[in-house]
Amino acid sequence: MAHPPNILFLVLDTQRADRLSCYGYDAPTSPHLDAFAARSTLFQRAIAPAQWTIPSHASMFTGVYPSVHQTLQSYSVVPDGLPTLAERLRDGGYFTAGFCNNPLVGVINNGLRRGFYSFLNYSGLLNSYPNQAGMTPRWLDRYRQGFKRLVAKLLNQVQDAFARSDALLALSFTPLMVPLWQTALSFKGNTVKSLEDAARLLIDRQGVKPDQPVFAFINLMGTHMPYHPPRRYMEKFAPHVLRDREAQTYLRRFNSDVYGWLAPLAGALDDRQKAALDGMYDAEVACQDEQVGVFLQKLEQAGVLDNTLVIICSDHGEHLGEKQFIGHSLTLYNELVQVPLIIREPHSDLQGETIDRVVSTCHLFHTMLDAAGLATEEESQLSLLDRTNPSTNHQQVFSEAVPPQNVLNLLLKRQPDLIRDRACDQPRRAVWVGSHKLIETGDQLLELYDVQADPQESLNLSDILPENVEVLQECLQAFAGQAVATVSSSSRAPGFDDPEVQQRLRDLGYLED
Repeated sequence: MAHPPNILFLVLDTQRADRLSCYGYDAPTSPHLDAFAARSTLFQRAIAPAQWTIPSHASMFTGVYPSVHQTLQSYSVVPDGLPTLAERLRDGGYFTAGFCNNPLVGVINNGLRRGFYSFLNYSGLLNSYPNQAGMTPRWLDRYRQGFKRLVAKLLNQVQDAFARSDALLALSFTPLMVPLWQTALSFKGNTVKSLEDAARLLIDRQGVKPDQPVFAFINLMGTHMPYHPPRRYMEKFAPHVLRDREAQTYLRRFNSDVYGWLAPLAGALDDRQKAALDGMYDAEVACQDEQVGVFLQKLEQAGVLDNTLVIICSDHGEHLGEKQFIGHSLTLYNELVQVPLIIREPHSDLQGETIDRVVSTCHLFHTMLDAAGLATEEESQLSLLDRTNPSTNHQQVFSEAVPPQNVLNLLLKRQPDLIRDRACDQPRRAVWVGSHKLIETGDQLLELYDVQADPQESLNLSDILPENVEVLQECLQAFAGQAVATVSSSSRAPGFDDPEVQQRLRDLGYLED
């Protein structure tokens, strides 16, 4: 019997799919990911189950949508009765290790670290990755590590309090505090160090039993705000910023205005501002792509990839002024929830495969368990690599955006009229069936888009195709009803397949008989 594969789960936090050249972007931002995708399976229409870090990671780690796991806020905790991916893999014999640059995953006490034997945090007031061994006497190393763990625990409690308190969150957004916490938090972590440590584990296998498979989760924050790419990437992707003092002034203000990363815009960005944000984001994408390329090359040269399932995806994307939004707190437009997903199977000689059907990244949970030989029969059928199951070709996919409450409280305090006019205080839900996507905001606003013909979602078809709207609304209602039933029964719903809704979908040509 073949040994279970290693599993490498690499999350490129805040990475938009449409800014990678392997997804058709016209700037060469991702040559290393492009080369990797050319030997892998690339999913053209992968959908994140939520618009921001915590609920999206919770879905990928539990295999259920946010309305089921209810980990919707910075103060939420994954329910104890819902086993996480790391717990399932650990219990199945895997050595589980995390290398995380996002404080919302690596610092906040929300249950996302459950099941990891080792979880190293590269962001925060005190990083929790170990000192280099062998440079100091052993007793001094032990003393330093013990002291560091104590200080880290205290500082993590401080950071946890800031994430959960409206008053402390508001304080952290004041002009005096922003540069202090951005520096002290090392907000974007340390991409190079985290990738080096992950490569060392996968290659040297220190502390791992012989023949024991490894699950390595990595979160990188290179494309998250603020934008400070190295100059050589700016010269290639944002040369206009280097020449334009007004653009430089705008970016300095933007990088220090954390409130501006959360709030909708009162008006559209001008061309110069939009070009500055686009160029700087592209420069960050390219910089991170090169770092990931070095990491993957190390693994390939060491022969690690021969028996490793590699999954590269994002938890969500980013608004850069589109539809007068910035950041990723509020909407379910494609800029936020259509994410990259590239999967390379072990022992694969695949020369590139593209899958065009819409899929949810919450099913990465099932995909990894299935590859490990630890999935139930029902879970195996939800694997994204199950090419034999015809039901996966006509799947309804959902996404849910519940505004982060502490962010919403801050927005309502500062700009109540704008927030209510843009319905930013309302939850959003979306469903994808066939080429259509319906977004329902609160109980008032409906938006229908043909996302294949109109990926920028510029033409709302809700008044033109009312029958389609009605049927997709029924899909959302059936989804919500089954999600509630799943929460109350503490069991997993196998799918959202109300027979009447399915028949109406067939009548409209969304499903084949």
